[in-house]
Amino acid sequence: MKRIILILLFLLASFLIVTVIQAAIPFRMTGPILTLRLVMGATSCVLGVSWLLFSLFALPRALANVIRNRKLNRKELRWGMGALLTSLAPVILIGTLLLVAPSCCTIKMPGKSYAGPLPALTPEQTELRERLRNHVVTLASDIGTRSAASHYRQNLAAADYIAGIFSNAGFSVTRENFFPTMPDMAGKPCVNVIVEIKGTSKPDEIVVIGAHYDTAVDTPGANDNASGVAATLELARAFSRKPCPRTLRFIAFANEEPPFFWTVDMGSAVHAAGCRKRQENITAMLSLETIGCYSDAPGSQNYPARILRKLYPTTGNFIGFIGNTSSGQLVYQAVESFRKNAKFPSEGAALPSMISGVGWSDHWGFWQQGYQAIEVTDTAPFRYPYYHTSEDTPDKMDFDRYATVVSMLIPVISDLAD
Repeated sequence: MKRIILILLFLLASFLIVTVIQAAIPFRMTGPILTLRLVMGATSCVLGVSWLLFSLFALPRALANVIRNRKLNRKELRWGMGALLTSLAPVILIGTLLLVAPSCCTIKMPGKSYAGPLPALTPEQTELRERLRNHVVTLASDIGTRSAASHYRQNLAAADYIAGIFSNAGFSVTRENFFPTMPDMAGKPCVNVIVEIKGTSKPDEIVVIGAHYDTAVDTPGANDNASGVAATLELARAFSRKPCPRTLRFIAFANEEPPFFWTVDMGSAVHAAGCRKRQENITAMLSLETIGCYSDAPGSQNYPARILRKLYPTTGNFIGFIGNTSSGQLVYQAVESFRKNAKFPSEGAALPSMISGVGWSDHWGFWQQGYQAIEVTDTAPFRYPYYHTSEDTPDKMDFDRYATVVSMLIPVISDLAD
């Protein structure tokens, strides 16, 4: 009895310790830190499975010893009951998870995702498609790689282009300059490009719509993330003469990609920290991240966890609204608005931020300051085969469906800003 309970407790404690350490390791896309995370994750799985299997073995044995052997003394009986309770731990854990899960994540969304043939583009959507294409081609083909770490001048050229488009739409442009802390960036300022439309009745309540304009090193970044930048430009243009009750703030962020990813040098993290310091009331933040890839091929959609394949489509023809558990209400509102107005497939989820991919964009910076923020995405590497490669070029994008999604985000933003 004593040996059984000690083994169970050792496996359980080891599993919990390794899992906590693995979750605490900073995320990186490559390098030894990623390798360490993978090793710790594999170790956690092995320990967890061992604990579960040993518990299944120990449970009937403990029951047999406690119930059938009436000659056990008081000490042996205590050890037997301890082994029994420890063996029941997996059952208790699973039951607790089932009870707690609804409050830890939101996967049930309002309405239904659109199914059926997509309507033909309207004349307005056709014009929008061509403007989006022009922005994407300029950023990805004419300017090209836009990483401040490797192509600093091209990064600044992209910021100048974005500022020029905003200015041509009649906006007063603000450049939020900041100096990254990385030694290789010493003396090289980076810039967030910002325009704002003051709210008519609730100007102190702010809805932020943004996308990062930098790229992964040595990639043209058409879908990732010229698609999000172009959408931000055109959404700002759509609202330039249509003020809302709340203030709308459109931002092109610097430095989302490695080596800045998930650091204080991200442009979105810099801006969100400034918002918190100024005590600004950000009621919603939408990060437009990689939104130009769609496919009707079966199996074209993947997920970071196998269980999600049971809950969501395996065909990559939808737009996703993703947030952490604290942003569940915002995910729900955005999906509800989109499905009310759009004849386009959509999915939404508010999941624990530890799940791979949930925090992979500029909304992460706003989470760090306690703001509700979500990502609007085609799910990037879980669908797009050219993610972070030299093949991420404009010809890989589906501009018809991309334009449809952007046009259908207008009523979503209107509802959030109402």
